[in-house]
Amino acid sequence: MPWQVWRRLRFRPDDIVIASWAKSGTTLTQQLVGQLITGGSAELATGDASPWLDMRVMPPNTLELLEAQSHRRFIKTHLPTTALPYDPNATDAWYDSLNNTPGLVGPPIPRADPDPRAYFLNWLRKDGAPFWPFFSHMRGWWNVRQLPNVLLVHFNNLRADLKGEGRRIADFLGIQVDEERWPAILEHCSMDWMRAHPDKVNSTLEAIWQDGINDFVFKGTNGRWRDTLTAEDCAEYEQAARQALGEECAAWLQTADPLDPRNVA
Repeated sequence: MPWQVWRRLRFRPDDIVIASWAKSGTTLTQQLVGQLITGGSAELATGDASPWLDMRVMPPNTLELLEAQSHRRFIKTHLPTTALPYDPNATDAWYDSLNNTPGLVGPPIPRADPDPRAYFLNWLRKDGAPFWPFFSHMRGWWNVRQLPNVLLVHFNNLRADLKGEGRRIADFLGIQVDEERWPAILEHCSMDWMRAHPDKVNSTLEAIWQDGINDFVFKGTNGRWRDTLTAEDCAEYEQAARQALGEECAAWLQTADPLDPRNVA
């Protein structure tokens, strides 16, 4: 099982694990954390420095590469699944690697329905299909939000106030950032800079997405489905979210309350 690689990782006391569901700001968070660690280095290759450890198609020497890192490590995971986040422009070779690399659990991962509304309703009604359960994933992290080594970060807050969220994350991680380094940090976390420097964000994206990072780092905005989903579709989601997550978690997920969610009763 790919998740078992975590049992072989020799943890360091200051290791950072960036865990998320698919397409929820993982790459931006990795980029931000890497920039905080390095003080805004334009040379950091985030994708190489911060591997998706439990992905089945990671190079077999990934653990050795992590062991050799001298900077503070920050590692990506989408546990409990081994599937990549969906994007309609993933290449056939990438789907082939996902579905035919030994170790696949469950049926092959299909290409998504080209109708975005049909895709969303299938995702909602089958709880995260064709990947892993969404609601239980979110509920699990919400339930441990008060642990001293867990910090919930919302994509909306990253987009609305990247510097403010960056300061909050830096404080949580105990990273001291010189004030004069903030302009470089914020520049290197901008959508324009990330699209212009795919080799510094994740060089693998150039091979597995038809238009490389421009497809993966798409618009970086929410609300793009407002003209696609009906009022009934939205109400169905809201009811399912409240039932699966509870009122507080569902509200935080939808509204991105800037207050630290660990303080929510």
